[in-house]
Amino acid sequence: MIRVVVVDDQQVMREGLAALLGLVEDIEVLGTAGDGRQALDLLAANAAAIANGTDGAHPADVVLMDLRMPVMDGVEATGRIVSEHPGIAVIVLTTYTDDESITGALRAGARGYLTKDAGRAEIAAALRSAVAGQSTFAAKVSDRLVEAMHRAPRPRARQLPDGLTAREAEVLGLIASGLSNPEIAETLFIGEATVKTHINNAFTKIGVRNRVEATHYASRHGLTG
Repeated sequence: MIRVVVVDDQQVMREGLAALLGLVEDIEVLGTAGDGRQALDLLAANAAAIANGTDGAHPADVVLMDLRMPVMDGVEATGRIVSEHPGIAVIVLTTYTDDESITGALRAGARGYLTKDAGRAEIAAALRSAVAGQSTFAAKVSDRLVEAMHRAPRPRARQLPDGLTAREAEVLGLIASGLSNPEIAETLFIGEATVKTHINNAFTKIGVRNRVEATHYASRHGLTG
């Protein structure tokens, strides 16, 4: 049985959700709240009842959380719940799909993000996924997250000295760590002959003659570690 707390500032919405979820065989609605503060009070009272051994008291598994609410909004409430009740997952259910709302909820610790056009089956599936430690996102939200990733600036590639390739620099770093050629080959999943080729090319480029000089070079240019 998945035990759920429904949080929404609109009475008709939270009562409708409670009634809707009550029709699902493996879901029980423990209670409802009109804002984040009420939700925290409800969870605290429930935790106290369990600690006192009150008959019929069961821990909540998931909070279905609206975002825009008076007194305490969903983002703040989500952060508090995740911090104070780490065993309880939070799924956001809201009309908002702007970047600020999505990132705010996810940074606060929400495990899922649905929109209010979701049906009973979709909400129930998200609740089950949350209990299993998985995340669920509405299609609109997934699209926004993908767009945000594409908009994010890509990190600039590291400029290596003396025309070294990334692999040659990696080999020099491993030499500086004291690894032998066979150990380097095993670490990089390449053949020893390939390791020797990289070493010869790197030594020529940086103008060193032995592993001791290569180690000093690697340390000076930050190629170790």
